[in-house]
Amino acid sequence: MSTLPGYRSNRIVELMGEPAELRGADWLKDSLQQAIMLELATLPPYLCAMWSIEDQEGDVYAAIRRVVFDEMSHLGLAGNLLTTMGGRPHLADSGTVPTYPGPLPGGVRPGLIVSLNRLTRESVELFARIEEPDIPVAKARTHTSIGAFYSAILEVFRQHADLITGARQLRRNMAHHGAGNSIVAITSLSDVEMAIDVIKEQGEGTAASPENPHPGESGELAHFYVFREIYHGRGLIKTSENPDRWEFAGHEIPMPPAFPMGRVPAGGWGASGTAAPDAGTRALLDAGNRAYSTMLRFLEQAWQTDAPAEATELLKRAVTQMRHLEEPARSLMSRELPDGSGRTYGPEFRYSDA
Repeated sequence: MSTLPGYRSNRIVELMGEPAELRGADWLKDSLQQAIMLELATLPPYLCAMWSIEDQEGDVYAAIRRVVFDEMSHLGLAGNLLTTMGGRPHLADSGTVPTYPGPLPGGVRPGLIVSLNRLTRESVELFARIEEPDIPVAKARTHTSIGAFYSAILEVFRQHADLITGARQLRRNMAHHGAGNSIVAITSLSDVEMAIDVIKEQGEGTAASPENPHPGESGELAHFYVFREIYHGRGLIKTSENPDRWEFAGHEIPMPPAFPMGRVPAGGWGASGTAAPDAGTRALLDAGNRAYSTMLRFLEQAWQTDAPAEATELLKRAVTQMRHLEEPARSLMSRELPDGSGRTYGPEFRYSDA
């Protein structure tokens, strides 16, 4: 097991508390490892909500799918930010892979417990809290954001631009999922600025607008506002100008029917005194966990090799494993729990060395 601070540590809070004059290469490496864990932590809950939607042709499914691909891109960019200055991402480690239910890595959003569940108003409210900006344009409440952490990382890169080497960079064209979504090499300070702008603004929007400055479609909103639209069941529209005012008063956005997936318990299905899954269900759970774990190993190896062709092949293998997650996940959502609740199973996203 890694000796790195785990996802249940308060390491991001501690890093943000360090004086600016002490923030150098070691601070950056530590911070970017935490950023990678943070980006990874959002994927399983978003995927569970997306896969639980019965109608995969609907607007809500498409909106969450766009967010998921953005988050995959953010994970790739965070890894490239770490390797460009000599770091080595750690993803395949039971101590650093988030488990659910549990907190976000590094002490971000204290008190927020992230769980794996179907799409509900409660789950999209949770997702909005993960993505919440410091000062939302449609919700006047100040809160320390993930974006503030990335802003601090950018400032250290600006002070230490000599650390940027362009080493071990992964590349993947994802432009078909939206502007700014490709995983690109980080070889200069301007590349760093671009990558961090994409990560922050796709999630939070800007101080002036809730719109995503790097959209797949014109008028696409940043993640926080996408989730708030689903929560309110109404589109977010500008209702006045000078100053601008945005309200959830647009078109109706009905909550789509979803499979009745239950909340995955701590330790997975069959743990904590709950009834053990039957053999067929356990096989599906294990298949999903193996694909997830293999994906993380391939991705970690891709960032740790110095051979570009090998890195490209390992990244392709990681993407293939990612695609293998959906089928067992949706199959699980058609299998009822043995407790008579009418709820169904769902994927566990548990890391295994096997």
